[in-house]
Amino acid sequence: KVTAKVLEHLKDEKVIVFKKKRRKGYKKKQGHRQELTRIEITKIV
Repeated sequence: KVTAKVLEHLKDEKVIVFKKKRRKGYKKKQGHRQELTRIEITKIV
């Protein structure tokens, strides 16, 4: 059993997702930032 305390909610660095198909004129660029939660473990039973 673990007891934890939430310290903050934050976002990770931006990751660029780039898709392309050769000779087809298909390109797609998208950015993504993962949401993170920083916690502190206060007690381990």
